[in-house]
Amino acid sequence: MKFRLLSLLLLTSASHFALGAESLPPILEARRGFETNILRKEAVNEAPDTPPAGVLKLISYPAPLGRNAAYVSPAPADGKKHPAIIWLTGGFSNSIGSIAWTPGPASNDQSASGFRAAGIIMMYPSLRGGNNNPGYIETFYGEVNDVLAAAKTLAALDYVDPTRIYLGGHSTGGTLALLVAAADSRRFRAVFALGPVDNVVGYGAEILPFDVKNLKEAQVRAPVVWVSSITCPTYIFEGTDGNIASLRALKTRPRIKNPQLHFTEFPGESHFSIIAPLVTAMSRNIVADTDPTVPFTWKSPGAQK
Repeated sequence: MKFRLLSLLLLTSASHFALGAESLPPILEARRGFETNILRKEAVNEAPDTPPAGVLKLISYPAPLGRNAAYVSPAPADGKKHPAIIWLTGGFSNSIGSIAWTPGPASNDQSASGFRAAGIIMMYPSLRGGNNNPGYIETFYGEVNDVLAAAKTLAALDYVDPTRIYLGGHSTGGTLALLVAAADSRRFRAVFALGPVDNVVGYGAEILPFDVKNLKEAQVRAPVVWVSSITCPTYIFEGTDGNIASLRALKTRPRIKNPQLHFTEFPGESHFSIIAPLVTAMSRNIVADTDPTVPFTWKSPGAQK
């Protein structure tokens, strides 16, 4: 059933890529005039935790439905513009909390705090329906626009270099990062997706708030349909003991091969053990990426243990 649905998704998207000259990216063309039907209207209705002073600060940013909460690094005292990354954590709550400053064990450190340790500005945005934000959780639909709005706010900070903004995420955050990149690659110097899925319907109807049997609802949320149109360097990672089937599907199933997409499998690693070493490797690459006139390339030897 899952394979049949995926085949239908790819077939119905083929016309977008065949045209080759749309005024909008294909994913936005597909979403134009479409309104998602949320069957379960869910919102968290909890304020975000207060971050430690000097580590992160709690802000709000203007998003399509109103103002959403976010954590962002405070301004360094050096008066310089710094590279920055939007980091999308895993889970389905669209919320932010203490995980952002609470490092976990090396086998599962979802804080991604290694970016800050390397001097990179971080932003953790919450999204519609999360925390006390307006709207309801749409799961990979309107959240795309929220992340793009967060990127606009981040780029406007006077201590951020707007030509060196990166996007990354783990698990559902990695899935959302791919959809955001497909919607507007121009905003990001590079994108890093750790453990994304190829087709979100696989998460199951008990988790997803929309009608998973509706082909259009599934299509507009399926990264495998849209990754061929991403135009910035995008790196997709997973451990072979994790959700490796999705990485391989993203690599092999799109009808058009995209040289901007780079795939790395880590033998013997899990969905979670890849995070900490990859944050170190990503940080190293971002810090070394000082010339925005030169295309971003992955220069480190990797994140193998």
